[in-house]
Amino acid sequence: MFISEIYQSNQGEGQLTGTPSVFLRTSGCNLRCGFCDTPFASWHPEGQMLGIDAILDQLIQIANGIRHVVITGGEPMLPDEINLLCERLGAADFHITMETAGTIYRRLNCDLMSISPKLSNSTPTAERAGRWRQKHEQQRYRPKIVSQMIAEYDYQLKFVVAEPSDLHEIKVYLADLNDYSPGRVMLMPEGVDRKTLTQRASWLEQICQQEGFTFCQRAHIFWYGNKRGT
Repeated sequence: MFISEIYQSNQGEGQLTGTPSVFLRTSGCNLRCGFCDTPFASWHPEGQMLGIDAILDQLIQIANGIRHVVITGGEPMLPDEINLLCERLGAADFHITMETAGTIYRRLNCDLMSISPKLSNSTPTAERAGRWRQKHEQQRYRPKIVSQMIAEYDYQLKFVVAEPSDLHEIKVYLADLNDYSPGRVMLMPEGVDRKTLTQRASWLEQICQQEGFTFCQRAHIFWYGNKRGT
C-alpha cells in the first residue's frame, strides 16, 4: 500500500473527539477537493510503498498500547489491500475508524464508518485542477453508496460547510439517502485556522440546533494548529 504517514495523536473530529488514536494515512485519492488540507495525499501524493506486515509493525510500535486506529487519506478505500489490513487490525483488537468520502464501497472490518460526502463547495477551479475538475464532479456524489454504508456500518455523516447556503444542498443530499439518523449528521466548518473556524461556528452551531444535526468542530486545529502529523 502507498502510505503517506503513520502517527499518534488525538482524534479531532466526530463522535470520538479527544480519543487517543493512531492515524494511518494512505496516499492517493479519486477526488481533488479545492479545500483539501492534505494535498500531499491527494493532489500531489507522496509516501512509500509498504506491505501489510510492515504497516502493522510500525503502527503497533507507534500505538504503544493505544487501541483506536483512524484510517484516512487521501481516500483509504481505493487500495484493494485495505480489506486485509482491516482484517488484521481487527484480529489484533484495534477499534477501526475509516475516514472516507463515501464514493467507493467495500465490505470490510470497521467499527465506525466516518463518511464525509463532498458538496459542490469542494469542487476545484478549472485553472487549478484542469481535467480533474470534471472527474471530481463525476465522482463526488454517490448517495447510493453512502446509503449502503449507513445500512451496514456504525456511522457518522460529516458535511464540510463554508456558507449558510450549503444547508440546502445538504438537505437535498440527505433526501437522496435511503435512511439516516439526523443526530448522526455532523456539520463541520470549513477552514484550517482558528479564526475562520470560530467565525463559521458562530452561525453553524445555530443551524445544527435548528435542524437537529450535530455540530462538529475541527478541534485538532485549536489544539495543534494546521500541522502535519497531528
